[in-house]
Amino acid sequence: MTSPIVVVTGANGLVGSHVVSALGERGATVRAVVRRVGTAPQHPHVEEHVGDFADPTFAATVVAGADALVTTVHPLGSGRDDQRRVGLDGTMTIAEAAVDAGVPLLVHVSTAGVYDRSPGMGDVDESAALVPDDSSAYGVVKRDVDAALERLASTTRVLLRPPAILGPGPTSIWNTVRPAEIRDDEAERHANPDQTFAWVHVDDLASIAADVATGAIATADDPESGPVAGGCTPVNVASGPATQRDYLGAVTDALDLEPTWDDSPAWTGQVVADRARRWGWTPRVDLSTALEELRAGLRG
Repeated sequence: MTSPIVVVTGANGLVGSHVVSALGERGATVRAVVRRVGTAPQHPHVEEHVGDFADPTFAATVVAGADALVTTVHPLGSGRDDQRRVGLDGTMTIAEAAVDAGVPLLVHVSTAGVYDRSPGMGDVDESAALVPDDSSAYGVVKRDVDAALERLASTTRVLLRPPAILGPGPTSIWNTVRPAEIRDDEAERHANPDQTFAWVHVDDLASIAADVATGAIATADDPESGPVAGGCTPVNVASGPATQRDYLGAVTDALDLEPTWDDSPAWTGQVVADRARRWGWTPRVDLSTALEELRAGLRG
């Protein structure tokens, strides 16, 4: 039996690099798409493909003959126009190229940020209300990417929806970028301690992405049993409950700062990941381990 060929965009990013590693552990041949020579993860069976996945010619070339495509790129810190150009238009260019090439499976790393998590909203599962148009650019654009992928046909599409992604790395939002903001701006140290901090560790997110992309999680007729064959199936990927007292408390403790707890309105529900668990996914990194990793990185 030949190993599956999986294309991964953003292969040198936090999520993409972990997905590449997880795919390698499962015996896949990985086409790692990066923008700069020599930046793809160095693993056996990883082929570096340098180019812009938003270029239709490059996209068509890199997906030809592949068994799956995993898209991980979104310019989180950019303005709305850049997020649409890269996150929406670019993702759809390579997704449409994959459909045209007959690639049977597309796995897209979306976000739980597509759900309306306003104060007073309860738990959110895959049927929950999505963000309105006047929400943050990130949530709205990611919502629109999901909707565009839903409109594609002739391939099985899976929308992975993680909340905050913990894990070390220079581009890690929650282990590096956000703590720097908290360190440098006293106003960023304010939070309702009971506000939900929904999270997943990058290793656990990469695990389900790789299992879906390699067929270890098989397609099904019922979305509660697996990705719907030929359909578009969203699935929340979240670990156990946590609050801002846990996350902001860990960051400020590591930085030797004091948080300011207030009673501002806050969402206190949970991102329900029962569907992922029914697919056989079990997160392995618990909250205490993830937060200790965070503290160690900041103290180091």
